Amino acid sequence: SLTDSPVKEIYAGFDILKAVGLDNSSPKLVSCPTCGRTKIDMIPIAEKVEKMIANIDKPIKVAVMGCAVNGPGEASDADLGVAGTGDGDCVIFVKGKIVKKVKREEVDEIFFGEIDRCLQ
Repeated sequence: SLTDSPVKEIYAGFDILKAVGLDNSSPKLVSCPTCGRTKIDMIPIAEKVEKMIANIDKPIKVAVMGCAVNGPGEASDADLGVAGTGDGDCVIFVKGKIVKKVKREEVDEIFFGEIDRCLQ
């Protein structure tokens, strides 16, 4: 049980089902906890992605990763991914392929545009 609204327990239940592979009808977000290698603030990106995909019924995997060490592997394993490069830029992946290297300021327009296209 959560110390929160009962509605939050429903979301937690769905998250548990997704984590153990029993819910394949909804999106999955993979994001890094950030570390010293992360040169850009990934948390706002992950939060925005989470809101974008919260109410859809499409089994896509989206990765938001902060560094050039673990990020490319996780991001390329997703349907859509973004990974920090270590120099303050980001690399955007679609279906495992790098589609573009962008400045952090361009992520909102380009990466979120890719998510919108995928969700349609």
